Amino acid sequence: MKFTNFLIILCISLSFYFWGTKENLAFSEYALYNGSYYTLLTGLFVHANLVHLFGNMVFLYVFGNSLEDEVGAFNTALVFFTGGFLSFIISMPFYPGSNMVGASAAIFSLMAALLLTRKPGYSVKFLSPIGPLALLYLFFNIIAVKNNTGGNVANISHIIGFMIGMFFGMQWNKRWRESLFLTLALLVGYIISYNYFEEWVF
Repeated sequence: MKFTNFLIILCISLSFYFWGTKENLAFSEYALYNGSYYTLLTGLFVHANLVHLFGNMVFLYVFGNSLEDEVGAFNTALVFFTGGFLSFIISMPFYPGSNMVGASAAIFSLMAALLLTRKPGYSVKFLSPIGPLALLYLFFNIIAVKNNTGGNVANISHIIGFMIGMFFGMQWNKRWRESLFLTLALLVGYIISYNYFEEWVF
């Protein structure tokens, strides 16, 4: 079994356990300072509700498996847990007193690592929408933070996770600048194509 798929099973299992028992598995500043260090780990796997879980698992499946194909299970695990743990800890001043749950920030780390790890070139793999999608979600989160429209979503944690993932991608691909530039160009191309298609159809 691939490591990413094992993570998905853990997320689903612990989330249902969390909903059924209401045991305190969420990460928080209070939990950390009172010795519940395990919540750094459990907080990554439990989710607030079924919609939260389903959305995260779709993105974990796509980006996690894609990164695992590129760099292997060990490096994928390194990105996931480093991004998840550090995003929780660094986010504490931004969300004081809040419980934080979900793999979202860790998945953003996977997104960024995959974005920069993909070797630039005109292959089917590089031209896929995965890279532009990662950038698009980063932009959405930046806008949400700027406009203070995040609601209960920890957008700052997502951005932190993305930055951590970029660090790994930079180490694994010395041509990461070229990869990033070409992915930005792809995103612009997709947006232009979508607008043209929408006007032509409707």
